This record gives sequence, structure tokens and C-alpha cells, in this order.
Amino acid sequence: MIAPRGADTVDLQVHSTASDGVVVPEAIPAAAVAAGLSAFALTDHDSVSGIAAAMAAAAPLGIRVVPGVELSALDDAGEVHVLGLHVDPAGVLERELAAFRAHRENRADAIVAKLRTLGVSISVDDVRREASEGAMGRPHVARALIARGECRDLREAFDRYLGAGRPAFIAKPRLTVRAAADIIHASGGLAIWAHPGAYGRRERVEVMIAAGLDGVEVRHPGHSEEDARRLLALVEHFSLVPSGGSDWHGDASGRRTLGGMQVPAEWLQRQDERVALREAGIA
Repeated sequence: MIAPRGADTVDLQVHSTASDGVVVPEAIPAAAVAAGLSAFALTDHDSVSGIAAAMAAAAPLGIRVVPGVELSALDDAGEVHVLGLHVDPAGVLERELAAFRAHRENRADAIVAKLRTLGVSISVDDVRREASEGAMGRPHVARALIARGECRDLREAFDRYLGAGRPAFIAKPRLTVRAAADIIHASGGLAIWAHPGAYGRRERVEVMIAAGLDGVEVRHPGHSEEDARRLLALVEHFSLVPSGGSDWHGDASGRRTLGGMQVPAEWLQRQDERVALREAGIA
């Protein structure tokens, strides 16, 4: 399922320091050009604050930036991540995301308070420094723990303190899948089921369609070749739009490198066509 190097490819899931990535938005376009991409989607968690800077840096380089966001949602089967692609970052979306970011900051405060009761030397300012201008989340708490010498790496931070069921875990408020899709649609975007993996089977795809999703992320580092083949077949069967991305957070090597999933630009074209049909009131 991986296209040959040199094909016209895109990466439709990329993260920056506006959420939990480690590369500033304005540096991503040059990295994407170096990776041989014709376009990328900036899909920070609960944030569109990096899109303007990324677009400004991309303009002289001739690379397209697709405005996006990644939202966490819940349905009866558990957590679902929903990508909003081709969104208008202003208006409805920004108001909703401002509320989500406030919840994330309150959650970070509560996690730090729990850690301090456990005798861990950490402050909210430590976490804020790791988040910089981005929306604070558990990865930033984990990095603060590492910087303080309390944990060796991210795995230890989550295994000891931050993972579900661990002593400092606090669940964050979640949207329903329908609410996430409605917010994305109100912002002019397409709602894409992100990295469904082995859960992406016919019956679950039908549930996602009923909840308002327009497409499925077919290529992702967490997907097997079998997953990708099955998901693409379901996309075609239900006339959805395909998507794919590296879920890049700044990695220089490994499966999550920028452009590493070799997503064909034709998939982005199909998304553009779906957006145009929706704007015309046809889809």
C-alpha cells in the first residue's frame, strides 16, 4: 500500500508545537518540501493556532497547507479521534476550541496537583514551559517530569503516573463523535475517522457514517497492510473519502517521519471535490 518514492504525495496528519509536536508551525513547510510533499495538513489537537504561521511560511515555497484539527471524542465503544480537514480556522471552530483548551489547562492543573500529593516535584509552570504556546496535555506533563529528572522517558511517565488507571490520571472532557462531526461541518470541513486500525471494520464504519463522518484515515503508521487494504475497500464501498498521514510530531526517524506514509495526492483531490460538492449543497 506504500507508493513508490518520487510519486506526488501528501501528508494529511501533522502536529506542531501548537499542540504536542516539537517543531514550530512555520518550520514545517520547509521540512515538508524536503520530504518531497506537495501538501500537508496541520492537525494539532484542539488547536488551529499554528495554521496562519504555517500558511505564511508555505506561500513562498509553493507547498499547500490544508487547515485541520484533531478532536478526541467518545462513543459506546470508547475513544475515537476525529480529524477535521479543510476547516475554516476562525469563527465556530475557534470558539469551540478555546473552550477545549481551557478544559485542558484545568486538567493539567489537576494532574500537577495529584503529582504533588504523590511527592513529585513539578509545577504548572514546568508544564507550561513544555507546552510553550500550545494547548497543554499529558505529553507536556510527561516532558516536564523528564526535565525534572522524575522519569527517564515518556513511557515511564505514562506507565508510572499519567496513563489510564495510573495515580495521576485524570480523564479529559470528551465530545460525542456526532458533536465533533457537527463542529467540523459547521467550519466547512470534512470529518475523518483517524487511525481506526483493526477496529475499522464494516459495522464500525457504518456507525461512524451514521454519526456524520465523511471519510477514513486509510494509511497511518499504526495500520498494518491488511488494515489499509480493508479500510480502502470500505471507503470505496461506502463512497467515503480516503485520507492518510504520518501522525508526525517531529520524529527524525522511524515510522512516523514526515511524509513517511506516501499518501497519494489523488486522495487530497478527492477531498477537495467532496468539499466543493458540499459547498454547492450536493453532498
